[in-house]
Amino acid sequence: MQNIEFKAELRDIHAARTQLRVLGAQFIGTLEQTDTYYKLADGRLKKREAPGEPVEWLFYHRPDRITPKMCNYTILNDEQAKLRWGTHSLRQWLVVKKTRDLWMLDDVRIHLDQVEDIGTFIEFEAMVTKRCNVKECHMAMGELREVFESLLGEAISVSYSDLMEQGLAEKT
Repeated sequence: MQNIEFKAELRDIHAARTQLRVLGAQFIGTLEQTDTYYKLADGRLKKREAPGEPVEWLFYHRPDRITPKMCNYTILNDEQAKLRWGTHSLRQWLVVKKTRDLWMLDDVRIHLDQVEDIGTFIEFEAMVTKRCNVKECHMAMGELREVFESLLGEAISVSYSDLMEQGLAEKT
């Protein structure tokens, strides 16, 4: 699967929620997520756990850049992940805990993330489909970035795990 995604610091989560309501976005729910990241030679791997939800493993490739970027990913269940990587070969790297407000606006998932020890962020994910091609996904990202411009802080080029690692390195 593929999506186009963009992530930035979020200056005001309450104003972002108000803006989403004005746009007519649908609030899906608030999730408490724990993402355990693993080091791989190729790609990124995280195990996502949330109360009341099945465990998901997300294997993905995505460039580190601040502009909207293509992400190629596969979602696996526990059994599929164990078959692919085994249970003993994976080396846990970092754990990231967050509270995520999930919203939908047309074909775009919007995440308002409060990430423990890191900060508050907004993320736009437009799924590439037959109905919404790569160009249209980039257009949707551009429109959302304009609408939320006054609420956005610095654009983020990396994953939360990388931000967590940077924060840990700065503390030592």
